[in-house]
Amino acid sequence: MIHILPFFPYSSDDGFAVIDYKKIKSDHGDWTDLKKITKNFKVMVDLVINHCSSESQLFRNFLINKVPGKGFFISDDNKFKESVKIVRPRSSSLSKKVQLSNKEAYVWCTFSHDQVDFDFKNLDVLIYFFGIIKFYLDQNIKALRLDAVAFLWKKLGTRCINLPETHEIIRLIRIIVEYYYNEVLIITETNIPSHENLSYFGNNNEAHCIYNFTFAPLLIHSIISGNSFYLKKWSRGMPPAQEKNAYLNFISTHDGIGLRPLEGILPDIEIEKYILFLKNQGALLTYRKDKNKESVYEVNITLLNSLQETYDGKDKFDMQRFILAHAILFSVEGIPAIYIQNLLGSKNDNSKVKKTGLNRSINRRNWKYDDVKFKLKNSVTKNFKIYNSLTNLMKIRKKQPAFHPNATQFTLQLEEEFYGIWRQSIDKSQSIFCINNLTKFKKKISLLDINLISTDKWFDLISKKKLNNIDDELKFNPYQTYWITNKKFR
Repeated sequence: MIHILPFFPYSSDDGFAVIDYKKIKSDHGDWTDLKKITKNFKVMVDLVINHCSSESQLFRNFLINKVPGKGFFISDDNKFKESVKIVRPRSSSLSKKVQLSNKEAYVWCTFSHDQVDFDFKNLDVLIYFFGIIKFYLDQNIKALRLDAVAFLWKKLGTRCINLPETHEIIRLIRIIVEYYYNEVLIITETNIPSHENLSYFGNNNEAHCIYNFTFAPLLIHSIISGNSFYLKKWSRGMPPAQEKNAYLNFISTHDGIGLRPLEGILPDIEIEKYILFLKNQGALLTYRKDKNKESVYEVNITLLNSLQETYDGKDKFDMQRFILAHAILFSVEGIPAIYIQNLLGSKNDNSKVKKTGLNRSINRRNWKYDDVKFKLKNSVTKNFKIYNSLTNLMKIRKKQPAFHPNATQFTLQLEEEFYGIWRQSIDKSQSIFCINNLTKFKKKISLLDINLISTDKWFDLISKKKLNNIDDELKFNPYQTYWITNKKFR
């Protein structure tokens, strides 16, 4: 499946301030072009449902009390009270002053002042979005990513996030989508603490998939620290997704590394150390208001830059760390999502940040086709090595039943320099032991420590080497991964 980031006409935030939900930006083509893509690939698109552009016709109609758009946005004669309870991912003012046809008023802006929040208390807004959903799915779209959906419903005096009404709307969307378009997935993008994020599965009646936001910052932390303690503790406590549900796992996206999902998992002092380390790798920090104080909401950096060093300093193993991170991504329970900038080996794009003024632009490089073609054909480039290493792992992974999104996962009891999991296929015919060296040192473990069944024949899917004796030791190079299985599918 391909997730195509917002391709609509927009006014800011690289597409997430939508001007027209039914148009494709002329630079990108038209709906005919998109339909051609859907003939060969399943496509996921963003439903930017919480807000739209202040330059949209919907908002302009709202200002003059005209349909469609009349009553579509949250407004008040006075500024909204900036309660310490309200959870927002930004530090800007919540209220934006506007001129209506007969008076001045204020509109609600969870994000930037160019992104004005819809008022879902108005039934016409919900009906409007059902029309948009139908339009997308009629274009053969197979998955809808509900962007920033946790903020959908607002009620003064509450946190204005994860409210019951938001879950009711998601359930309604799923009911209607499943009735008319049975094979379409609903995916919620909720960058919040892990226990809150899990609620978006509902009782198997809300999202089919949820973004597993805690995984990315924990994985990066475990690799740069060479210590799996917090990653193991968290993964042991994660409930398996129910049948027909799945975690959507990733290491980086078009946004930054979110820190809210680490709340209650990493100690505050460890988070501060983590932020400082990433800042020293060239990261930019994005803040939010938290109880009238500013706190870091996300760290903006490419994955390649974040893994170029460790807490111990520089070394020659940055590529090995980068590939290790993806080997772990491809092995854990759920569906792996790989960001195009990672696949192409992008580094921090500071020139784009200067051009746009947006921190997130650092990991939103605009590649030219000829440049990509040259780098991926030139065997001496990092881009070539990254692309071929990752695609090789993906080719191996996709053939293994034990890597099914709902296959059993168990976190192994290994030393903290390692991170290991056991996966077993749904029919129990295949086991894969995924064991990862998180350090720059050569390591070894006894095969007896991972409980290989003596009557099975075992071998490594990555190196293709056989393990002849389960009493032997398994030797690791720096940042090496083994996928040890009793049954190969090639």
